[in-house]
Amino acid sequence: MSSSKPPPFAPEEGSEPFNRKKSSYKDVLILAYQSLGVVYGDLSTSPLYVYKTTFSGKLSLHESDEEVFGVFSFIFWTLTLIPLLKYIYFVLSADDNGEGGTFALYSLLCRHARLSILPNQQADDENLSTYDVEGSTNTWQSAMLNDFFNRHPRFKNGLLIVVLLGTCMAIGDGVLTPTISVLSAVSGVRVKITNLHENYVVALSCLILVVLFSLQRYGTHRVGFMFAPIVIAWLFCISGIGIYNIFKWNPSIFRAISPGYMCKFLRSTGVEGWVSLSGVVLCITGAETMFANLGHFSPISIKIAFTFLVYPCLILAYMGEAAFLSKHHDDIQRSFYKAIPESVFWPVFIVATCAAVVGSQAVISATFSIVSQCCALNCFPLVKIIHTSNHIYGQIYIPEVNWILMCLCLAVTIGLKNTNMIGHAYGLAVTVVIFVTTWLMSLVIIIVWKKKIISAIIFLIFFGSIELIYLSSSFVKIPEGGWIPLTLSIIFMSVMYIWNYGTLLKHEFDLQNKVSVQRILALAPKLGIVRVPGIGLVYSDVLAGIPAVFGQFAMSLPAFHQVLIFVCIKSVQVPFIPESERFLVGRVGTKEHRMFRCVLRYGYKDLRLESYEFESQLVSKVVSFVELEESLRSEENAELPLSPPPPPVSIRSEESVEILKEKECGVVYISGHSYAKAKSSSSLMKKFTIDVVYAFLSKNCRAPDVQLSVPHSLLLKVGMVYYV
Repeated sequence: MSSSKPPPFAPEEGSEPFNRKKSSYKDVLILAYQSLGVVYGDLSTSPLYVYKTTFSGKLSLHESDEEVFGVFSFIFWTLTLIPLLKYIYFVLSADDNGEGGTFALYSLLCRHARLSILPNQQADDENLSTYDVEGSTNTWQSAMLNDFFNRHPRFKNGLLIVVLLGTCMAIGDGVLTPTISVLSAVSGVRVKITNLHENYVVALSCLILVVLFSLQRYGTHRVGFMFAPIVIAWLFCISGIGIYNIFKWNPSIFRAISPGYMCKFLRSTGVEGWVSLSGVVLCITGAETMFANLGHFSPISIKIAFTFLVYPCLILAYMGEAAFLSKHHDDIQRSFYKAIPESVFWPVFIVATCAAVVGSQAVISATFSIVSQCCALNCFPLVKIIHTSNHIYGQIYIPEVNWILMCLCLAVTIGLKNTNMIGHAYGLAVTVVIFVTTWLMSLVIIIVWKKKIISAIIFLIFFGSIELIYLSSSFVKIPEGGWIPLTLSIIFMSVMYIWNYGTLLKHEFDLQNKVSVQRILALAPKLGIVRVPGIGLVYSDVLAGIPAVFGQFAMSLPAFHQVLIFVCIKSVQVPFIPESERFLVGRVGTKEHRMFRCVLRYGYKDLRLESYEFESQLVSKVVSFVELEESLRSEENAELPLSPPPPPVSIRSEESVEILKEKECGVVYISGHSYAKAKSSSSLMKKFTIDVVYAFLSKNCRAPDVQLSVPHSLLLKVGMVYYV
């Protein structure tokens, strides 16, 4: 196999997802520094709006300090138990080949319990180096769960729905984080300019949001080096101000660390105190980001950054604001900016605005990554994915998603104006995402880690009960803003599930209507089929036989190329697949037919970008397969099993020379342009789902040839109706 140039956006050395090999202390500290700008922007800007949202309802401050002390006690223990204990010491260990996030947990479960509902899965996929099913010997608990899912397939769909729910709420964060962060930061100007109308604050916030989203197409790598210093400056500002307020206003605030103050708070405030917890939970917004961004850093670097800098700075900031509030009950809705010393107000205001932009940027980029993963797993209509950096791995931009997010952000900002209502919406989205992670982690403990079921139950009850308390209080706020993420999630989930459903039905149609090689060759004389010079690349989703779209092509245009390569591009439930393991090449029919099958396997975080270089790479793999086959055997098989590309062979066989000559004659791409329609016997619901919703999504999404950058001059599309 001759060597080929790497694809234009292949990761360069040092830009790949973090390598788990032993790193030096210097490397770990550098990664910890870089993580501050990417991971902690959202979490660190929470002090801008936590207290004001918590006390935005009927809960009010009395002369005693019980309410303030109780709220701070809740904040302290929430930050300690969820981000510090749960994420840092448990969840970060559940990585998928160094990758984190909801899809990583789902991927692990799919591989260990065979829960995947993706089509085109093969036994060969388990030989991938990244498949990594460690400890394959099941315990009786894991075997019991595996058997349960296998006997009840509907629960596999239920698991997918849970994953999609967490994913959709995370996408909702992409709408709410920029809105509340920017609006909360900008609203601080009214502390100094008291007569400034609220509409001017909203207008300035909208302007910043428009600029922020307009710059997304340039990528973050141009200004990324500024992110970490901004977040560090912000953390030092809020912790320094916190220390100042503690000693100036109420040093006894340290006593509120005692969990007893939480009990006193709930006893004295009752239902209103419980409802106000929907504001307290905002102190952990961005906690999921620590796990979701694991692939670009390392667990130890994220742990160091949070444990030794982010966590203590946030505790001091919240403690200081609580000390200020204990003496200034009337300033609750502007407590953050009111607590800033006069001499440093404007510098802190500028840093706060910059930190809000940084936190928003990280969430927007994460949303692009989530949508890209959904596309890879057939859970989202195809969109245009642009890679914004040749050097930094994984930086992408999706135009359609970017402008939809911008319009939604502007609509929420203009429509609500009030950060308290936005905070109620944000609280619901945050708690749902965190609870989905807890639920999936309990399954990982049994199925992947092979621990006793009691360990999973303890984990689920301990963390799940805490999160359910916050979740229940957030549900009460649905009429006051919580309906926003709920509505967005229902819309996104409907789109994802219908797209996945329609795609699976089309794949079943392909399997049932594939054509055998013998039938095509038997019909060739009757149809007058001739072979023309060149190579034809036929894209399909089937792994055996000839796709129905090619049969339609042969009957419509009775001529096809001297060399045919059936290309199947499929996703595997792993994050990445090495280039050396990406291609599986096999022969279709006999040697005289000159037909081959090439399966391209991608992980859910792989960058899919095929260009002109792809042709040379693909032909090189086929030639290498032919040469190895020639050297190993002389007899012919009906269809050889797919196998990984062989090692280079120095001597060219006659067939490989002819294939290379045909490449010089030209390469043509043949792709199906299919429409799905429900059968006449289908139910009314199925007809509406397929004929209306799925059809609308299909017509308005990117075509596969656009995603693969196929030259239009070399593309042949074959129209076909799929009755599903």
